[in-house]
Amino acid sequence: MLRRLWSLAALCLLLAVPPAQAQPAPTAEPTAVGLSAERLERVSDVMRPYVEDNKVAGLMTMVYRRGEVAHFRAYGERDRQTGAPMTPNTLFRIYSMTKPITTVAALMLYEEGHFQLDDPVAEYLPAFEGVQVYDTTAAGAPTRVPPRRPMTIQDLMRHTSGLTYGVFGNTPVDSMYRAAGVLGGDRPLAATVDTLATLPLLHQPGTQWHYSVSTDVLGRLVEVVSGQSLDTFFRTRIFEPLGMDDTMFEVPAGEMDRFATNYAMGEGGTLVARDRRGDSDFAAPVTFLSGGGGLVSTMDDYLRFARLLLGDGAVDGTRLLSPKTVALMTQNHLDGTHEPGWGFGLGVQVATDLPAASTLGSEGMYGWSGLANTFFFVDPQEELIGMVWTQFVPNGRYPIGEQFRVGVYQSIVD
Repeated sequence: MLRRLWSLAALCLLLAVPPAQAQPAPTAEPTAVGLSAERLERVSDVMRPYVEDNKVAGLMTMVYRRGEVAHFRAYGERDRQTGAPMTPNTLFRIYSMTKPITTVAALMLYEEGHFQLDDPVAEYLPAFEGVQVYDTTAAGAPTRVPPRRPMTIQDLMRHTSGLTYGVFGNTPVDSMYRAAGVLGGDRPLAATVDTLATLPLLHQPGTQWHYSVSTDVLGRLVEVVSGQSLDTFFRTRIFEPLGMDDTMFEVPAGEMDRFATNYAMGEGGTLVARDRRGDSDFAAPVTFLSGGGGLVSTMDDYLRFARLLLGDGAVDGTRLLSPKTVALMTQNHLDGTHEPGWGFGLGVQVATDLPAASTLGSEGMYGWSGLANTFFFVDPQEELIGMVWTQFVPNGRYPIGEQFRVGVYQSIVD
């Protein structure tokens, strides 16, 4: 049962906020915002060969600094079969870049007093009341044991819940996920989460960072707490207020010509379409509203979301979060790091030690990526947002994100 109610004042304020009109961000010459135009061209010099060498079909890059877009480039094609080029209005599968949006949605409800971050998830999703942990430490066969403490909402946001994905590992618990078809089929989000709750946790809640379906469970929590489906909450509370008109869970038939084809590397080093237009999992209608990886967006739309974070919860006069909440979201919440030099906040990765991370940047920069090689980062210290997007799986085959980030930072001269 929900312990807190919306205040009348908050509800009236919500109803008073009209949908924003999507306006493109202003543009500037690189030198006007402290970037070297000559050095910034190195970004293109590094990215263009990915298309020319047939490693990806098309690619886009954007750099935003001090309130203006100082660099935008589109390379190659969004669909090789038709020859359609990459353009600013191209629709991309952003996959796990959905996670920061779902986290913002949950934090909006947190600000309104619906829950505390250390509340047990089971208080809002009762199916998790009896969840067990898979234990391999006891003598004899592995067994299931009770959690030492409940899984919390904060655990969902920072991936310390004990959940897993079922596709990135080969543990016994991952095998159970695959057997249960957790991420397969067209089951609604509620049914998917109920199935998850019948499976054991991979580790004790709060003990380690493990990338997982935590944000999908968080999306279901948003539904239960708000009384709205996740797509409705996103549309009415985030996308319409921010003017994100091209961000959605499903691509209507009339917009399919803008939808980039997703590619993989086939035999002989040739690109092979893996998800294309009307045959796509993102074609309407979509049943499973995945808060962990279900959105499609454009680079312009996602820039507005990234500007919301850079603007401490507000963009162009529309505020969704307080500065204090964004500060909490974007600081490290882990005792250690989940990889050298990087921690994790609420829905975003956070740089904690640049020498350990072996990269240019600023400590405190944050961001995340998507399965099909879409990347974004936000640097409050430099008033900077960077994005590089393509549609190619798997993530990690090429160092696209790392090379782009280095190219952006080495261009800063002021």
